[in-house]
Amino acid sequence: MQTKIMAAVNQLCAEKNLPRDIVIDAIQDALVAAYRKDYGKKEEEIEISFNEENENITVLKVLEVVSKVSDEHKEISKKDAAKYKKSAKAGDIIKIDVTPNEYGRIAAQAAKQVIIQKLQEAEKKMVFDKFKEREGEIFSALVSRVERGQVFLDFDKITAILPPRGQVRNERYYPGQRIKIFLDKVIMSHMGPELYISRNHPKLVKKLFEMEIPEIKSDLVEIKSIAREPGVRSKVAVFSEQEEIDPVGACVGQKGVRIQAIMDELGGEHIDIIEWTDDVEKLVSQALSPAKISRIEILEEEKRIKAHILESERALAIGRGGQNVRLAGILCGYEIDIITVEHVDAIKPKKEESTSLTPIKDSSKLDQDIIQKLEIAGIEFLEQLSGLNKNYLLEIEGITEKEADVIIESMIKA
Repeated sequence: MQTKIMAAVNQLCAEKNLPRDIVIDAIQDALVAAYRKDYGKKEEEIEISFNEENENITVLKVLEVVSKVSDEHKEISKKDAAKYKKSAKAGDIIKIDVTPNEYGRIAAQAAKQVIIQKLQEAEKKMVFDKFKEREGEIFSALVSRVERGQVFLDFDKITAILPPRGQVRNERYYPGQRIKIFLDKVIMSHMGPELYISRNHPKLVKKLFEMEIPEIKSDLVEIKSIAREPGVRSKVAVFSEQEEIDPVGACVGQKGVRIQAIMDELGGEHIDIIEWTDDVEKLVSQALSPAKISRIEILEEEKRIKAHILESERALAIGRGGQNVRLAGILCGYEIDIITVEHVDAIKPKKEESTSLTPIKDSSKLDQDIIQKLEIAGIEFLEQLSGLNKNYLLEIEGITEKEADVIIESMIKA
């Protein structure tokens, strides 16, 4: 039977980007279904022999040779098998040509929907397998159209939908726009593969850092934590075990070109980069920047931090709508409470509660330059330094880290 099947196969392979063997298998399954529907029985084992060169299709009924037939749909006696194979013996498999005369026309009609279904299933599986192994990657996508709040994107030879839940609230999308998207996960539903893509996922920021910053790509610099408010602001904590590498400088780049490229890709979203440290006080102080923190209390069991600041620093610490303190808390892994005080004296712990440091016993260890700086700051150190830590001392104008260490050494533990 001569057909135009191979022409259709070649067209389908080219249009749907499907492997040739998948298409041939789908056609053979469809032809088997068509034969069983009009000629055979569902209990029969049927094979389709398809010669690609001359496009000849033969329907074969598969039977096992037995001494005594108990199921005529699956078995054949040795006597009957000898008609097809003289040396047939029990256990042999005999394939009999049962191709109907009108099978070509009937098969084409009956198999059409089955072929379409099989090809659709194969195409869906290919898409699922292709993108399942690429979960967690970012793609460059082209906006094809925007309808009812949904953004249709073309990338990697497919069209996917960016739903409202994956969009950045203040971003505007338009046809022809090219954007980066993050593939969060892929699932197979009854409708086919579903790609969960996003523009507001924190990992989009991480992947952009890996793309733009070679030190992160090569693991010389590590991203320890990310806190993001999509479209507005992100905080990123970075760290490097290599002392000669400045992790923050590596991310910022010369004249800020690296971080600017990332912010441009995110529609102008501001990004704060801080250096990660295991010192929680220092980490929180950096995360709450640009506000200056006077004292920090860590309640480890509650995973809560009380940050004491002057009234003048309150707005900076909290940020617009609580954004700065909220992101800082996510970045550090603590709930942060901002405690406002009116003046420096109110920042130190009450005298009876202070168990860390006592007033300086021997002021002779402090040179006049340090004493003068403390006096200018309005601190009578013999009475007021009790309970204050190094971070507070460094907030005093003119006090260097070395001088702060000298002051600390002049105190004795209670």
